[in-house]
Amino acid sequence: MNSTGQVRKIIHVDMDAFYASVEQRDNPDLCGKPIAVGGAGARGVLTTASYEARIFGIHSAMPSVTAARRCPNLIFVKPRFEVYREISRQIREIFAEYTSLIEPLSLDEAYLDVTENRKEMPIATEIASDIRARIKAVTGLNASAGISYNKFLAKMASDLNKPNGQAVITPKNGPAFVEGLAVKKFHGVGPATAEKMHRLGIETGADLKTKSLQFLSQHFGKSGSYFYGIARGIDERQVRSDRVRKSVGAEDTFIQDIDDIELAGDELKPLADKVWDYCKSSGITAKTVTVKVKYSDFTQATRSKTNALPFADGRDVLRTATDLLATVYPFKLSVRLLGVTLSTLTRATRDGAGGERSQLDFNL
Repeated sequence: MNSTGQVRKIIHVDMDAFYASVEQRDNPDLCGKPIAVGGAGARGVLTTASYEARIFGIHSAMPSVTAARRCPNLIFVKPRFEVYREISRQIREIFAEYTSLIEPLSLDEAYLDVTENRKEMPIATEIASDIRARIKAVTGLNASAGISYNKFLAKMASDLNKPNGQAVITPKNGPAFVEGLAVKKFHGVGPATAEKMHRLGIETGADLKTKSLQFLSQHFGKSGSYFYGIARGIDERQVRSDRVRKSVGAEDTFIQDIDDIELAGDELKPLADKVWDYCKSSGITAKTVTVKVKYSDFTQATRSKTNALPFADGRDVLRTATDLLATVYPFKLSVRLLGVTLSTLTRATRDGAGGERSQLDFNL
């Protein structure tokens, strides 16, 4: 319930195979075919795959060579993040027609609290249908949605009727739904946590519900209270429209290992540009930059620098990242991957007087 005692109405909207669907929309020759967005080659990794490809067991984060082996006719498409960001902006404008309580999780999914909404629509399932229809009309893309009284169940519901569908989990049905669910399918339970739960005899939500808060806190630390709640269909987390990511990162695995510092510096530039572009489009900046170097033997080194003032522009980020890269040269081995991450994120604003940038730090 919210502060006024109303049962909350939460919608989780999730675009269907977002990047792949954009590519199929923009290139009709790809429609109905198995495509993968991401790098091809020996070291490529998939960002996402179309539903035609998923039939073959292909999924995001899968190595490209594995995907190609599973589906010899798989078509690899290079990602176009600037296009995806623009479409994501359009989608968020649609969300804003209904509510100001929007919590983006990524470019292709978000939570919306529509308990009180700008359309004054009383039924959340109708709002979800409306939003999905608006997204289709504006972008030509399909979205799925989950509707429930808390964030955890809304997230779980959005997967129930994918693609291009929606599902609702009511307060009456919520606890029973969780009890029948395998813990490995819980949002927020990764493979390592699921394995630990299995070792403790916890296979389903019903098993989880039998464990005391003390037991769960002892074995899972701060997450124990969260698991105790969701086992009972309870999740009090609010939809946070002011949510700011803790970090923004990008990395690239090279087709051939790199030994030369100048060549490595050239590869660093698009990574720095990518993370800064995200910050710029999101109205944020950062004080810390971290460079990750992974060597041919899979060992890695990281170097970070935190400034007293936030970065002013992308050139500032690149200069600092380049200086950090120089601290690990000569490389101990050839380099197979580079990464750039920005953290200590802050909201970037401009005052009305002289156009100077002022900063509002967020507690993260």
